[in-house]
Amino acid sequence: MTADADRTGSPPGPIRGPQSLVSGLILVALAAFAIWLTRDLPQGTLRSMGPAMLPRWLAIAVGLCGIALVLAGLLRHGSRLEPYSLRGPGVVVLAITAFGIAIRGYDLGFVNIPTLGLLIAGPLAIFVSGFATPEVRPRELLILALALTGSCMMLFGDALNLPIPMYPQRFADLYPSGWSSDDRLRATSAALFAAAILVWLVGHRRHPAREPVDVVAHEHSGQV
Repeated sequence: MTADADRTGSPPGPIRGPQSLVSGLILVALAAFAIWLTRDLPQGTLRSMGPAMLPRWLAIAVGLCGIALVLAGLLRHGSRLEPYSLRGPGVVVLAITAFGIAIRGYDLGFVNIPTLGLLIAGPLAIFVSGFATPEVRPRELLILALALTGSCMMLFGDALNLPIPMYPQRFADLYPSGWSSDDRLRATSAALFAAAILVWLVGHRRHPAREPVDVVAHEHSGQV
C-alpha cells in the first residue's frame, strides 16, 4: 500500500477509491433513469426548445460526471465508505416532491392543491432541501431561495420562454391589466431580488462582522 493509500485509508485491490466509485455509480444510475423518463418527450432545437432538452442534457452531464468519478475510484486512491445518515436523502426527496406538487398543483382526493407556480414551489423546495444538513442557516437559506427563484424565473420564463407555471393566477391578477406577461414576470423577479437584498441587509445590521482579536497582543498586554 502506498503513502497515499495510508493517508486516505483506501483498501488494497482494484477499487482504490470506494467513495468515489459508489458516488459515480449512483450518478450514472440517476442519469440513466432521467434519460429513460424523458424518452418519449420531444427535444426540439436551440431556437425552439422542447420539454426534454434541458432535463436530458442535464442528465447527460450528470452521467459524464459519474463516469469520471467511477474512473477516479478505480485509478486514484481515495477515501473509504463512511457511515451515512438518511436525513440528507430523505429531506431532498421531500423537497423534490413538494416542488412537483406545488408547481402545477395536485388533486389528492381529500385535498386539492392549486397551481402555485415557480414563485412558491422554488423557494419551498430550496428552503426544505437546506435542512438536509444539521448546519442549516435559515437566513442564508432564505436569501438563496429568493435570489435563485428570481434567477430561474428570468432564465426559464423570460429568456427561454418555457411553458412553466410561474405564479398563481390570483397573484397575476394583482398586476395592472395593461401589463403583459413578460412585464409581470420581470416585476416578480425584481421583487424577489429586492426581498433577498432586504433580508441580507437586515441580517447584516443585526450581526455586524466582528473585528479579529490579536491574540498575541492580548496575551502580552499584562506583562511588565
